[in-house]
Order: sequence, then C-alpha cells, then structure tokens
Amino acid sequence: MKKINRRTKVVILTIIMTIILIAVYALGVLIPEDAVTGSFLNAKEPPSLEHLFGTDALGRDLLMRTLKGLAVSMTIGIAASALSAVIAVFVGISAAVGSKWVDAFINWLIDIVMSVPHTILVILISFATGRGWKGLLIGITATHWCSLARLIRGEVLQLRSRQYVAVSRKLGKSSGWILVHHLLPHLAPQFFVGLILMFPHAILHEASVSFLGFGLMPEQPAIGIILSESMRYIGAGMWWPAVLPGLTLVLIVLLVDRLGGHLQMIMEPYSAQE
Repeated sequence: MKKINRRTKVVILTIIMTIILIAVYALGVLIPEDAVTGSFLNAKEPPSLEHLFGTDALGRDLLMRTLKGLAVSMTIGIAASALSAVIAVFVGISAAVGSKWVDAFINWLIDIVMSVPHTILVILISFATGRGWKGLLIGITATHWCSLARLIRGEVLQLRSRQYVAVSRKLGKSSGWILVHHLLPHLAPQFFVGLILMFPHAILHEASVSFLGFGLMPEQPAIGIILSESMRYIGAGMWWPAVLPGLTLVLIVLLVDRLGGHLQMIMEPYSAQE
C-alpha cells in the first residue's frame, strides 16, 4: 500500500476543517429568529440534553445564540479580512514600485498604525464611525493590513530583480503587463494565506470590542455581547453563559489559524516531497 505523504494529509485535513467552518457558518445563518427567543420558564437552566449550552437569564438557548453569534463574527471577519488583504496588496505594491518618498511615507504610516494597540484603535474608529456593523468593519479593516503590506512589499522588491522581469522590460512590456502577468500571480499565495491568517484576528477583535460595549448593539446575537451579558451572573454560579460560548469562539479561532497554516504548507512546493 502506497504511503500517503505529508502534503496529501495536509490537503485532507484542510478540506475537513473547511467543511467544519462552512457548516458552523451555515448553521448560524439558517437558524430562525424564533430559535433564540426567550422564555422566563426556561431561564438560567444549566447545560442539559434539551439545551446543550444551557439557557441565559432570559431563557434563550445559548447554543443557538452562540451559533448565530459566530455567524455574525465570521461575516464581519471575512469582509474585514478580504478588504484588509486587498488594501495590503495595493499598498505593498505601491511602496515597492513607487518613488522613494512614496515608500518612505507608506513605511511611516505602517509604523504609526502598528504602534497603537489594535483593540484601542478599533474602538476609536468604531466609535467615530457610528459603532455597529459599519464601525466595526471600518475599524478592523483599517488596522489589519500592515503586516501583509510589508510582506507584499518585500516580495515585490525581490520579484522586480528577477531575470524574466528584466527580459519583459527589454521586450517593451509595460509596467501594467508585468504587474498582471508576473507580479500578481506570484503574490496570490501570500494574498490568500494572509487573508486566512487575518481572519481569526478580525473575529477576536470584533468579539473584544463588542464585549467592551463599543461594537455591535446589545440586541444583536454576537459572541462579545453574550460574554458581556454573562459577566452579570457569573458571580451567582452561572458559569455556562461565559465558558461554553467563549470556548466555542476559541476553538473556531484555533481552527481558522490552523487552516491558514495548512494552506501555507500546501502552497510550498517542497512539502509535496515530504
């Protein structure tokens, strides 16, 4: 029997993790609003077969709320990560191919953004732009592009010195043609891996800012809102509203982070020989 190499195992695990994440997101989106309505007859029930995560102080099923909250967090995370990755590619290429003052200005801007803690900066931007979905999306997008932009800049500087790029220039190819046919195809792996790796950071920042009261509105079923509400009752022995949704969030974040690492391994050619 032929031995399965490491790359094949990683591909299989990546497919499994992707299916799990899609299933969690789909469940959260498809759960009807009636499933998270409250009933004081079922309030503050601990985990059981009927309510696997228990119920909160208003009698709402915490498993249903957690799944819907994860769907909200994942939607914001996907949108913010995609926008941040696009900004990073644009900024990184501009720094690498632009004049010296453009490169210096972009590096200075990256230093400024990275010098402020992300959570504080997201809170300030979210509060200034009206909180809610729009504020969180703008805040997370504006603070998560810097590391990938520096990576893209360094990659473009290396690609510009390659022989095939010099040959294309001598053949009269325009900068736009070289960008489309030589630079962007080589930057695609960094773009997708960077997007995936930004995703867990975006989810955590959305949850932390909502937990502090500067993100989503209290009536929305977000994980940060659920955890914030649970703090009122944890001293009375209600541990499940804080522990179980929080643990689920951590597991999803770790799963996405591992998915990004596996995608990076898949895109490395030498891993196929292991």
